[in-house]
Amino acid sequence: MIKMALQIYDTLSRKKKTFKPRGKIVKMFVCGPTVYDYTHIGHARSYINFDIVARYLKWKGYKLNYVQNITDIDDRIIKRANENKEIPAKLAKEFENTYYEDMRALNVLSVDKYVRASDNVKGIINQVQRLIKKGFAYQIDDGVYFDISKFKDYGKLSRQNLEQLKEHRVEPNPQKRNPGDFSLWKKHKAGEPSWPSPFGAGRPGWHIEDTTITEKLFGPQYDIHGGGIDLIFPHHECEIAQIEAVSGKKPLVNYWMHNEFLLVNGEKMSKSLGNFVTIRDALAKYSPQAMRLFFAATHYRQPINYSEENLRNTNVVYQKFVDFVLKLQNVKIKASGKVDTIISKAKKEFEAAMDDDFNIAGALAAIFDFMSEINKLIDSNKLSFAAAKKVYKQMLDFDKVLGLNLSGVKEEKLPAELMKLIKEREQARKSKYWKTSDRIRNELKAKGILLEDLQDGGTRWKKA
Repeated sequence: MIKMALQIYDTLSRKKKTFKPRGKIVKMFVCGPTVYDYTHIGHARSYINFDIVARYLKWKGYKLNYVQNITDIDDRIIKRANENKEIPAKLAKEFENTYYEDMRALNVLSVDKYVRASDNVKGIINQVQRLIKKGFAYQIDDGVYFDISKFKDYGKLSRQNLEQLKEHRVEPNPQKRNPGDFSLWKKHKAGEPSWPSPFGAGRPGWHIEDTTITEKLFGPQYDIHGGGIDLIFPHHECEIAQIEAVSGKKPLVNYWMHNEFLLVNGEKMSKSLGNFVTIRDALAKYSPQAMRLFFAATHYRQPINYSEENLRNTNVVYQKFVDFVLKLQNVKIKASGKVDTIISKAKKEFEAAMDDDFNIAGALAAIFDFMSEINKLIDSNKLSFAAAKKVYKQMLDFDKVLGLNLSGVKEEKLPAELMKLIKEREQARKSKYWKTSDRIRNELKAKGILLEDLQDGGTRWKKA
């Protein structure tokens, strides 16, 4: 049951608004990748953020239909394919598959449907035809363009003046009515893929695929549209113009959500600067869980700086989750300590933070306060086996939003000879042979194994 009011910052209105779905199922669309290369950590930032948004909506009790497009028709795909002497569709399919692999590795699993642009060309042509018929689009020698002067609201998302936008030369062609008019359909050129259409053989412009897909799956209006802030103009501005012009209904969506930029060592990521990092590069150095926590831990509307130091620090934080879950799994005593009040408080604080425009920092603070209180009970031997089970269940409930796969955290098995040393040391402690106990502890430390003595006489170990 949905109890608290979720607030979402809407880019169009520039304010937080109480979330009110249009129907029984929340409809959310996020711009997907253009599949011409391996996905990079900028993609990871955006898609992990929106995965958490989707997970939280479900955690709140909403039913959700989350759709992403796959741009598999694009200038960059054609250029890369020609450079590699490949067929564009083949190259796009290969990188589409690597994108799915990267998302699975990062536990981004909340997207219900991925939709390719190439599978919707017929619908794109239909939408262009309707725009022409309504007087919002026109044809010239190199294709069909949207006339921004015909749509009085053009610029409302990016807060730009229409007269200034008329001078924004999106695509050069002196035949265009306004320099800022954008392409809906590009006429066929040699060496490019094309489809037959009433406007001549060619291929879709960039912006038209998204509105065709969302109109087909959601209708002319829906709940949430997400993407990076770099897409506000011209991409999302053009989406609004296309669908509101063709449908006569507005707004296109009730909540525009945009995540901030990712920097690498304080600079914008660029191959020319030598700081371009693919998801695969990053996963070769860090666990998927640490990577996910790193991108999740900063609010989506705040910039984030990717660096080796920041990743190492996040890995330490993630290890605290692991150590806590392992502690819970090792509680054996039958003490009578109660945790219901602590759990209830943590859950309320977590939800209050997330309800404030997905304030993940506040939500994580609530979890760490919760862990701290429980650790005090464990350290004082006051957490019972039954209570530990409740706490563990609540941690897995939080993880439904975080997506750190805490249910998969299990005690590793050490080689038999190391386990034998740990057992020998436990016996030495019981017999109060402190020198022997210290010698074995140091020997294990030299082998990369750290020991933690528990009040019930047992011992926990972890790798250094």
